[in-house]
Amino acid sequence: MSKEVNSAALGKFAEAVNTGNFALFNEVVASDCVDHDPAPGQVPGPDGYRMFFGQMRTAFPDLSVAPDTVVADDDSIAFAYTLTGTHNGVLLGIPPTGKKVKIRGLQISRFKDGKMVERWGSSDELGLLTQLGVGPMAAV
Repeated sequence: MSKEVNSAALGKFAEAVNTGNFALFNEVVASDCVDHDPAPGQVPGPDGYRMFFGQMRTAFPDLSVAPDTVVADDDSIAFAYTLTGTHNGVLLGIPPTGKKVKIRGLQISRFKDGKMVERWGSSDELGLLTQLGVGPMAAV
């Protein structure tokens, strides 16, 4: 597929994340999509992303993910992003703190026939926990 088709699919994925319209995952994520860095308990395919981002949007109702830079070829898209939100719901057992967070991350997605079939990613989880006041660096 072309870079344009894959970019459009990734755009719909981002729209789902940023709006909570998780039905879009069905359009752009293969049913057997493998996430090489899954959240605890995350299943393959659209259901796994619905679960994970559902939890994230519950914890951060104003969750926003914005790309900072994007690199693409005919099969894959890699991008750096900034995630922001306000911790107004439970996250992994951490009660709401009301704190605003801003973290960076990287993701590589591989596409086939206009759908994401594999994903690798890394987010600044330590930075997130620290900003919430629960990480090992929170007292520093």
